[in-house]
Amino acid sequence: MDFEYSQRTNELVQRVRHFMTDQVIPAEAVYEAQLREQTDYHQVPRIMQEMKAEAHAAGLWNLAMTHGDWGAGLSNLDYAPIAEEMGRSILGNEVFNCAAPDTGNMELLALFGSPEQQNRWLRPLLAGDMKSSFAMTEPDVASSDARNIATSIERDGGSYVINGRKWFTSGICDPACALIIVMGVTDPAAPTYRQQSMVLVPRNSPGVTIVRDLPYFGYVDRMGHGEVTFTDVRVPAASILAGEGEGFALAQGRLGPGRMHYGMRAIGMAERALELLTRRVLARRAFGAPLSDRGVIREWIARSRIEIDEARLLVLRAAWLMDTVGNKAARTEVAAIKVSAMGVAHRVIDRAIQGHGGAGVTDDTPLARLYALSRALRIADGPDEVHLRTIARLELAKYKTEPHSVA
Repeated sequence: MDFEYSQRTNELVQRVRHFMTDQVIPAEAVYEAQLREQTDYHQVPRIMQEMKAEAHAAGLWNLAMTHGDWGAGLSNLDYAPIAEEMGRSILGNEVFNCAAPDTGNMELLALFGSPEQQNRWLRPLLAGDMKSSFAMTEPDVASSDARNIATSIERDGGSYVINGRKWFTSGICDPACALIIVMGVTDPAAPTYRQQSMVLVPRNSPGVTIVRDLPYFGYVDRMGHGEVTFTDVRVPAASILAGEGEGFALAQGRLGPGRMHYGMRAIGMAERALELLTRRVLARRAFGAPLSDRGVIREWIARSRIEIDEARLLVLRAAWLMDTVGNKAARTEVAAIKVSAMGVAHRVIDRAIQGHGGAGVTDDTPLARLYALSRALRIADGPDEVHLRTIARLELAKYKTEPHSVA
């Protein structure tokens, strides 16, 4: 196997790394201070606007888009190490216009949107002139099983009428959010996986109401995670994405690349945490010796390095398979990276917090925020248990047709 990245990928990795080190990471405290000063917490702080403009001008823009001529022309494998660099800060993805849910929505529109839909929604998203949200999860059902979704999308002449309640509709609180991609049921009598559809809903449509912005572990994201009601929301029939009954297939297609992005960003989070841990224990003394001399600390560092490198190799293999044999053939690996990378990030961040003592649970370092985020992401985009179920089912299927014997 060839583990060398292409010349272009290496160049982009270096450029993004320098941008992150020189501008993004030093801006974290400024960003938080400007958020607190704003009357509307969800507005884009000045420092973020400035960094986005510089990233755009530098050509470090839409690197996550791997479809056709819409993005930078990178493969999943090309983008993977770039995503790792972005993941070192919670600001990184947004700076380069590579933040969820926009990336997944861009992919859907690029692959399945009509020319009219692409002109209205995709081009402004790629330009950074607007933001979007994705409404799939519901509070009243176990949304890890998409067949449970209850929001209705009913045809009424030349329109669709939407009624339902969603939550964790990420991105909807951003004032620049202009689009909601809503998943709901168009035909409850159809075969199970043909009942759902996706429809494009303008954020300002009558009947769309944000009930509240959901925090996680007490943290509030600037772009928000809205609980939203749709009450007789009416959109033109041309707003359907790819046709009725395609919702489940679209969701699976959207989430595959997203899991690779999450995986590599999680590795970036883990690398940042390991760096902070190592610097901390080298600088602190306890009981007459540097913390770095303690055996337990050295074990934390060693295990963290092993686990990060293992997870990175797994994600890179998944990305390579997605590029070479397709998302469907890489289902086991795509499911595995979501579980593995998030678990590694959470464990490494936990060790880093412990190594920092009381400082680790404050906002003096990014560790507490990264800890909350890594834990939340073990549920977002499908909980660990769903991915483990997929892996086990595919593994068992390899042997079901063989005669069984008792050893």
